[in-house]
Amino acid sequence: MKNNRRKFIKQGAIITAAGLVMAKTGFSAIANQSLHGDTFSLPPLPYDYSALEPAIDTQTMTIHHTKHHAAYVKNLNELLAPMHLHDISIDQLCKDISKYPAGVRNNGGGHYNHSLFWKWMEPKGGDAPTGKLLDALNGAFGSIEEFKKQFGDAALKRFGSGWAWLVKTAEGKLAIGSTPNQDNPLMDISDFKGEPLLGLDVWEHAYYLKYQNKRAEYINAFWNVVNWEEVAKRMA
Repeated sequence: MKNNRRKFIKQGAIITAAGLVMAKTGFSAIANQSLHGDTFSLPPLPYDYSALEPAIDTQTMTIHHTKHHAAYVKNLNELLAPMHLHDISIDQLCKDISKYPAGVRNNGGGHYNHSLFWKWMEPKGGDAPTGKLLDALNGAFGSIEEFKKQFGDAALKRFGSGWAWLVKTAEGKLAIGSTPNQDNPLMDISDFKGEPLLGLDVWEHAYYLKYQNKRAEYINAFWNVVNWEEVAKRMA
């Protein structure tokens, strides 16, 4: 028991220290992140792994970022290495995803989606949107409550793994939809298209440790950590 307790304390200290280092290093602008040499890189979190408690637990954040997202980056780099691409951004890769093998689609989408996902959340977030974003959401959906309902339905009803999205369409309108697996609305193969303004990961690895099969509880908790300022910036 003592050994297990020491191990738990040591792991917790490592997780906290890593999160603090990442928080201090800042966060790169993923929408314009290009290949550095011949590789993409795992962006650090803009906050500590425990910062989104209790909405999203520390263990889930740690595994999600250091294992799942890191694996997408590693796999993507390995797949792109033989292609000798230079100066291509991750968003351009998604826009032209039909040109690449399925592995690039899966891992490139995973890298793009998660890099934005971390920015769409913040500690003590969840305050109501304001200004032009508030006006746009009210105009498109009638009220914030109705927007959250429609977005939550898209997340809840996505069968299996995938994402729910708020996007700005090519016509400049706001729309809600979902995509399977690691697809996103930026991809040329997607049935649901637009510029992602907000996304929610509904893969089980994003919530199962805390919420088990209660996806609806996870979706409701997400509203407590939404970074509306980031959503507004992307809309602008």
